[in-house]
Amino acid sequence: MTLAAGTDSDPGGTGSGSGVTHGPAGSLLPRAREGPEEREIHMHVRLPRRAAALVAAAVAATTLAPASGPAAAAPAPTAETAAATPAAAATGAPVKAATTAWKPRAEQYRATHTTRDLVIRMDDGVELRADLVRPATAAGTPVGTRLPVIITITAYNKTVLAAGGGAVLAGADPAYLVKRGYAQLTVDARGTGSSEGTWAAFSAREGKDAAAVVAWAAKQPWSNGKVGMTGASYMGISQLFAAARQPKGLKAIFPQVPAADVYRDVVASGGQIDVGFIPLWMGLVTATGVIPPAYGLQEPVAGFKALTDHLQGALGFTLPLMLQAVLGGEPAYDGPFYRERSPITTIDKVKVPTFLVGGEFDLFQRGTPLVFERLQRNKVPVKMIFGPWDHLQGSSGAEVGRAGYGSLAELQLRWFDHWIKGRDGKLGTIAPLTYYEQGSGRWVKKPRWIASDLSARVLKLSGTSAVGGKAGRLVGGKPAAGSSIVPPVPVTGLCTRSANQWTAGLPAALLKDLPCFTDNRLNDLGGLTFDTAPLARPIRFQGPVNARLFVSSPTGDGMLSVAIEDVAPNGKVTRLTGGWQVISHRTLDKKRSRYLDGKLLQAWHPFTKATQKNLPGGKVAAVDVEVFPTGAVVKRGHKLRIAVQAFDVPHLLSPLTSLLGQLVPVTVRTGPSYPSSITLAVRR
Repeated sequence: MTLAAGTDSDPGGTGSGSGVTHGPAGSLLPRAREGPEEREIHMHVRLPRRAAALVAAAVAATTLAPASGPAAAAPAPTAETAAATPAAAATGAPVKAATTAWKPRAEQYRATHTTRDLVIRMDDGVELRADLVRPATAAGTPVGTRLPVIITITAYNKTVLAAGGGAVLAGADPAYLVKRGYAQLTVDARGTGSSEGTWAAFSAREGKDAAAVVAWAAKQPWSNGKVGMTGASYMGISQLFAAARQPKGLKAIFPQVPAADVYRDVVASGGQIDVGFIPLWMGLVTATGVIPPAYGLQEPVAGFKALTDHLQGALGFTLPLMLQAVLGGEPAYDGPFYRERSPITTIDKVKVPTFLVGGEFDLFQRGTPLVFERLQRNKVPVKMIFGPWDHLQGSSGAEVGRAGYGSLAELQLRWFDHWIKGRDGKLGTIAPLTYYEQGSGRWVKKPRWIASDLSARVLKLSGTSAVGGKAGRLVGGKPAAGSSIVPPVPVTGLCTRSANQWTAGLPAALLKDLPCFTDNRLNDLGGLTFDTAPLARPIRFQGPVNARLFVSSPTGDGMLSVAIEDVAPNGKVTRLTGGWQVISHRTLDKKRSRYLDGKLLQAWHPFTKATQKNLPGGKVAAVDVEVFPTGAVVKRGHKLRIAVQAFDVPHLLSPLTSLLGQLVPVTVRTGPSYPSSITLAVRR
């Protein structure tokens, strides 16, 4: 790869584009249980302010977000949770770290300098474009010191992100690290933004590009050879793929809300297609990709090439992929296409220290903990904070400070200073796992995700339930026989925490006061519910949940949408987590599933065309529903509920080829002969 000759007056770097100085004002695992343990924008092509703001808002809605202000303080810690007292935190704004001796160091520099549209040439000749931000001298020139480089690779157009004016890059303001002695390199991925080529999300080619960018950055005259990576969502996934290729110079990464298995995590939860997020996401990348590059007037040939490449990518990759999935083609099933694009496939090759941020209501609620567990099993230095946020909140990182370790920017400084600069980050005072416990508001510190303090507890569905609020029972003893019909009500899920989660948190950001985002009682009227009696003692559980339902349907197919909920004495229903499963995709791979105390805790289904099989009409069979992981307590006097429905709108839709067969009522059987149940990993 080569760096194109440039026109920047910057004495410490070479590239094309303007140099801008910013002053202070801009400132699945083993089956057995595991053991314990500022800035103004200089562009040659300007977007109208309103258009820029709208596009930036759309970007924020899926992967990045403006700082949303101080995070709410969490309850005081208890001995039971061993939680840190959290400090208020805004993205990029330091907060006092209340529980550690580590303190964030002061700025070394007061200004930054940006070199725009550097050219990074890949081995096949495709040119990627990058913006480089470095500390600046009082004279406004970049400092001459070689610095470690922090890389963010985005598919959402680095120019559009900057034009947002206040949009947060990579979850935290990059100036925070730059003013403390780092360089920030933000790169448009192949086929997106200002870069050439055609976009093929998470392909092996894209992973190769990411590793090549790291190796390139390590060799530049402004680099000291040491590299870290940051970014959320797409940018977090790019880090995992880069790290798996083990490029020279990469020392540590900090992925926020990354996926593990893109098919199961987000594309087709339970076997139906995610029509809430996937079209929004692909449309966003396409829209930001067809904005003419900022360098287009100075370099018209290069600018035109990039634009035509992007249009070709939209017509040759994005549009066909969506159509084939909806029409029941190959993308509707798991297979080589998704294996290539899933970090869990190559995660065992990741060896660099990794700090993960995940969300209990995130798009990748399922995947981020799996990444954590695999890295921990492989003895890679890893930490994870798993908090009560959706994808928008998790990408911004505005609330990470609630976990008690400081703001996101401070955590990144601490992580990179330790692993890149050799400064003691006192990382031993950060628990391997810190998660938010729903129901108590506490932050729990643990050595592992599924630790030895958990045991399997089975609760059985008992008796009969009916649409409209008649609840069956959820019992630990012998269940009563019953038969309950789940009708295909096509509006269930429409205004729920699930709807907000699977549209990346945008509805709640726009319509914060809608009670149905936090209270599921209205939605539950459209399906079946089974409740425990009011609890005499709290139930604390953590990790995934398995729901085994004995079902039948007229077509032998259908959709099961399951929610695990907390029913308060006043009737409020809080959705804690959920899972989905198409009946015809019920085939269970026992070897890849997860067990605790001999009980199935996390089901693994192949989701292939070969294993898809309808039940004979009217026949009853067990269907295991993988319910996504969380951490929660249902308090004394509350009830634990499982809610079962046949739709989750606008999240999931059957491929058109299967729609009629799945648009049917499903009968759920209970009792000794049909022991429908849920299995929880309960804390002793």
